[in-house]
Amino acid sequence: MPELSPPQVNRKLEIHLWWFTALMIAVNVGLFAWQVLHGMDISSPSTADAIRWGADYAPLSFLAEPIRLISSMFFHFGLIHLMLNMWALYIFGSIAEQMLGRVYFIGLYFLAGISGSLLSGYVSIQDSYELIRLGVANRELLPSVGAGASGAVMGIGAALTVLSLFPVLPQQHFLLDKKTLVSVMAINLAMGFMISGINNAAHIGGMLMGAFLAGAWYLGQKIQRSAAVNCCSLLIGAALCWITYQYCLSLVVYIKPLWQELVLMMNSAIR
Repeated sequence: MPELSPPQVNRKLEIHLWWFTALMIAVNVGLFAWQVLHGMDISSPSTADAIRWGADYAPLSFLAEPIRLISSMFFHFGLIHLMLNMWALYIFGSIAEQMLGRVYFIGLYFLAGISGSLLSGYVSIQDSYELIRLGVANRELLPSVGAGASGAVMGIGAALTVLSLFPVLPQQHFLLDKKTLVSVMAINLAMGFMISGINNAAHIGGMLMGAFLAGAWYLGQKIQRSAAVNCCSLLIGAALCWITYQYCLSLVVYIKPLWQELVLMMNSAIR
């Protein structure tokens, strides 16, 4: 009989297999270091710093600078915020990039991040409507400044969670732990509802897009039409983001005077 030996464990990081994830981690860490070198507080950046470095502030994002819906994915509120997001990105991204394929993973990353920003903006719009209706200065209803890669990261986590619920594909190289993934995502959502200061709308927006794209990817694999299905699903995801953005713009028309006033107040405060 042949001699049995234990399986060989590959301890190399093999970054070339998930280099886009590594690139995003490097970019986020590099930008954070650059911001700190230019005077930003490493533990608790000010609102002025957040706005200066591209954070998402709904009145600015929807009235004048829509690029903030994307640039906000590359700003973090302090070292702990950065470390938590980058650790989660490494854990989820290094697996998802290899499973989904790099091009599809890149599309999922950015679409989930944008979806998070859009849902966060929609919530700010609804809060502003409520503020006008009540006619009182309720600070909890004022738009807040948001940022971080968590929308994209939660999208990746949701994608892996959805895939863990389906039967394993014949060509699947990773076995996903359903219980762990469901628990982690549930805990993150619960923390977002219980702890103030966490932008749970961004998390949910990213998760919804990640779940949709994961389901579409799995369907493509099952019917052996992955290239066509992947292309269509990314286009649909982009179209959903565009439609949501246009819908938000249509709602902003009615609160534009309030938001213009808030932008002026913000500009005065950060000078």
